[in-house]
Amino acid sequence: MSDHLTEKYQQQLDEKTNRVKDLLSSFYGSNIDIYASQPTHFRMRAEFRIWHEGQDTYHIMFNKVDKEQYRVDQLEAASEIINTAMALMTAAFKGNEILRRKLFQIDYLSTLTDELLITLVYHKALDDNWQAEVNRLKASFPAHLNINFIGRSKKQKVMLDNDFVIEELPINNKTYQFKQIENSFTQPNARVNCNMIEWSIAQVRDQSRDLLELYCGSGNFSVPLASCFKNVLATEISKTSVSAAQFNIAANNVDNLTIVRLSSEEFVEAMAGVRQFRRLQDVDLTAYDFSTVLVDPPRAGIDDDTIALIQQFDNVIYISCNPLTLADNLQTLCLTHEVKRAAVFDQFPFTEHIESGVYLERKP
Repeated sequence: MSDHLTEKYQQQLDEKTNRVKDLLSSFYGSNIDIYASQPTHFRMRAEFRIWHEGQDTYHIMFNKVDKEQYRVDQLEAASEIINTAMALMTAAFKGNEILRRKLFQIDYLSTLTDELLITLVYHKALDDNWQAEVNRLKASFPAHLNINFIGRSKKQKVMLDNDFVIEELPINNKTYQFKQIENSFTQPNARVNCNMIEWSIAQVRDQSRDLLELYCGSGNFSVPLASCFKNVLATEISKTSVSAAQFNIAANNVDNLTIVRLSSEEFVEAMAGVRQFRRLQDVDLTAYDFSTVLVDPPRAGIDDDTIALIQQFDNVIYISCNPLTLADNLQTLCLTHEVKRAAVFDQFPFTEHIESGVYLERKP
């Protein structure tokens, strides 16, 4: 890695860190924990549009400023297995009408152990000839490559293998397995994701009580954090994510974590007793002794009713993909709580995006 790239990366990380410090300055004045990314090959997933020119078919992206397209043969940000597959796919498309005709998008999803899922998206129906051609292509790849394919077109999904990969994340000297399903949310930067999980675990103060997690996804935080609490209850609205979370609970032999398919707004209503949900019929909310709540909301932040619920907890771990909405939510949270620790996690090097986290305790 060149000194110039290292210097450029550090400069942009400093700029983003200072921006978060400024946004949090009204709530927190101590040092911020900083978790840098590796500057290259950090993205575990990548999506490309496809361009056809003569006999050539290749990956393209669009300039954010002028929206002009440009050819991408290698993507420095993407994992090495994605770059390997990009070259293989570009070569495979050349002159191959079965594979390339009406192909308009390719999505790649990879893991730290170099498992890769490739989704080919078409504007045509996929028939037996297409499936046979993809199987032939896969058989031609080097034997050591663990690459699977999915074909998609309107109202059609063709699975040649699995529609998921199994990620292995090293967390505090223990390896956790996570099913990551095609076309569903996953943390893009696996190594920095490990940093986020380990930082969250480090904030746990009371292991004798229970944890509530809202917006839990496939259990990215709740599965590793289950070892730090007596019991964990987690909520998620996506059926796909809840299904993956149930797999992850079993795969990691977790026996004190329950996940229910509810939005945060629905859970607020359930906790307040204003609505009953069949999805909670086997869950006794009164049996939990919550001390801590962990939230990792979407970019829009947390709604007022959910904020009011969060304020009832002694400890709050808030992971944010948008420092602006985090700062806005802290305006209310800091009426009852105090920020004790803050961190930035650079999931997205060389972009304006930054993940951040705060740990809050209830004021005396």
